[in-house]
Amino acid sequence: MTETADAPKPDAICELVLQDLAVTRGGRVLFSELNLHLKAGEAVSLTGANGAGKTSLLRVVAGLAQPSAGRLRYLGQAGELDPREAQSHDIHFAGHQDGLKAQATVQSELSFWARWAGGSMAARDAAVQRYGLTPLLGLETRRLSAGQRRRVALARLAAAPRRLWLLDEPMAPLDIATRARFAEEMVGHLAKGGIILAAVHDPLPIPTREVRLVRPVSIPQEAK
Repeated sequence: MTETADAPKPDAICELVLQDLAVTRGGRVLFSELNLHLKAGEAVSLTGANGAGKTSLLRVVAGLAQPSAGRLRYLGQAGELDPREAQSHDIHFAGHQDGLKAQATVQSELSFWARWAGGSMAARDAAVQRYGLTPLLGLETRRLSAGQRRRVALARLAAAPRRLWLLDEPMAPLDIATRARFAEEMVGHLAKGGIILAAVHDPLPIPTREVRLVRPVSIPQEAK
């Protein structure tokens, strides 16, 4: 399981609050007036049609994009956290683009991530064992299959403790055994006060609250 303290640090994310959030891409409003409140130990599944803004919302929460309206709040035990600090130090984002360096080996990628994200080598080694990555450690990541790359990305979650997990279709390329292992990982993360916000087409194998994103209806100019 992911190594986290039993009690959250004062600067760890305990709640995520989205207030009247709107996101625009390419001049088109994906969604607007979104209000969502996630607390420690809670998982939310974002659903909706392709193009509804699920991935864009995850990117906004991660600090990789800006909302066009509304406010994001990250709350810790001691009160409201600085958004940039929270995004930099207490969020894991596992997106479609896994961010693996093509020429780097699996071992060097996991070691770098564990050190950079405040994890430990012991947690890294446990993640390697958990996701069956030992035979792949010496391979460059460009030689991995889609499923193997996703296993490396999930191992990075387990190698360093961060409170908020942002997951974009995390189960898509995984085999049945790895899906089961990651389900256990998510359950353990939530039990220790973690938060999960996941964009999905297929349901996650754990209990979640569903939030469906719906694109605004476009009214033709002549009909106004």
